Amino acid sequence: MSRPGGDAEKAERRFGVSTHLFQEHPLTRDHLVHIAAHGFEAVELFATRAHFDYHDVRARAQLAEWLSDTRLDLHSVHAPAFEALRHGKWVGAFSNASSVDARRRAAIAEAEAALAIARHAPFRFLVTHIGVPTSDALGSDNQRDAARRSVEELVALAAHVNVRVAIEVIPNPLSSASDLRDMIEDDLDGLDVGVCLDYGHAHLMGDLGEAIETLSGHLLTTHVHDNGGRRDDHLVPFSGSINWDEAMMSTQKIGYEGIFMLEVGDTGDPVDVLRRSVKARERLEQTFVTF
Repeated sequence: MSRPGGDAEKAERRFGVSTHLFQEHPLTRDHLVHIAAHGFEAVELFATRAHFDYHDVRARAQLAEWLSDTRLDLHSVHAPAFEALRHGKWVGAFSNASSVDARRRAAIAEAEAALAIARHAPFRFLVTHIGVPTSDALGSDNQRDAARRSVEELVALAAHVNVRVAIEVIPNPLSSASDLRDMIEDDLDGLDVGVCLDYGHAHLMGDLGEAIETLSGHLLTTHVHDNGGRRDDHLVPFSGSINWDEAMMSTQKIGYEGIFMLEVGDTGDPVDVLRRSVKARERLEQTFVTF
């Protein structure tokens, strides 16, 4: 299997869609059909049991069949961050950075179960939060030492199924671009781990351009969505306040040649969101500079 960022991905810019779009519903074959029918090549599975029961061997095998039928590449799996999403709110958050060891181990166990998807449908990256967003955190949830232990365990578990771990930029005290760079370089030196740049989250946390530059050499994959700078809206690009011309130019400058994974939210009509995502993709493609 070629590694992301290798020659196979240098030929053209590739775009995918996360099943985050359908997160409040059980995943079906039709969801993947819609993604493929709108011209997207790849998908990220957002692993929550209410959306897709990754513990179920039959469900994992069925997913592999659906991917084959739709000719979609399973680029990544988002490690379980919560049990379910209801009316846009997290239910049963997991924290792999909790100082309460039983809580931390429960999060690792769910991620390990999600990694089993790779035995049926290979994928490249396990995208994981460390800890939880500050707005949803308990006092014990975002502890650096616990996060480091969890990342070390996840990297070892992922290696068994030829998957790499990408830690996501999220709004908490552990997960800004600079925090993740420092953790990787200082605490995780020598481990095969990198970062998932979530453009929307980085925008909420401050200077998106600076965040992109900070991640040079560590960027493995992306989440692409927009917001107005105040809430994590998961809007289609160009619907919020991110300057996408600058963001894409900065991303090119650091040499990123991997996939752009749209992690857009359902605003009531997911097919319409996909249609608008196609137009956003076309605009994003126009921002790329040919050197």
